[in-house]
Amino acid sequence: MNKKLLVALSLLLILSTYNFKNDNLKNTLNIKDILVDNNKILTKNEVETELSFLLDKNLFTLNSLNIQNELKKNSFIESFEIKKIYPATLKVKVFEKKPIAIIQDKKKKYLYSDNNELIIYDGSKEFDNLPLVFGKKKDFEIFFKNLKKIDFPLNQIKTYYFFEAKRWDLETKKGQIIKLPITNYSESLINFLKLKNLHNFEKYKIFDYRIKNQVILK
Repeated sequence: MNKKLLVALSLLLILSTYNFKNDNLKNTLNIKDILVDNNKILTKNEVETELSFLLDKNLFTLNSLNIQNELKKNSFIESFEIKKIYPATLKVKVFEKKPIAIIQDKKKKYLYSDNNELIIYDGSKEFDNLPLVFGKKKDFEIFFKNLKKIDFPLNQIKTYYFFEAKRWDLETKKGQIIKLPITNYSESLINFLKLKNLHNFEKYKIFDYRIKNQVILK
């Protein structure tokens, strides 16, 4: 056999064998499993379903932007981290937004997160223990920041009421009502915290601070 022909056939055989092995290697890197971690609100199945389009995609050439675009559609997800576990597993660690209140704005309800974002509320009983806010997000955002500044015990608040007169009422879990003035309400709240130390504090149900420099107890 001609030496040149022999060399050509040998080279063709080598290249064919290489391509076959290379294709097999690519197939072994296709995603077969998606693991979800750090989820508390969302179920693993919910996240896995949203990422199911990644199955059989190549793990090595995976584009994280595709994952970002898909996960950001879910209003509960703040951010995420991915880890490639070769040969065929993708691990996704999700960081969820933390709902801290339910905002009732007219007929619509939203979850309000600790990073000042609104999340569509589907009426899930999982959030029944959150305080209810009757008012708008922009007003509550300011008010909530001021409550945190004075270290008011937020876990004791059951309901927030915002009135057209631009003032707030608070209802505690013990059924006590705090009626606040339009301005300088932080001073009123600090006074309320001082009154808590009185031995007969529990008998009062209304703490009315609407008149300047006065508190009316009922």
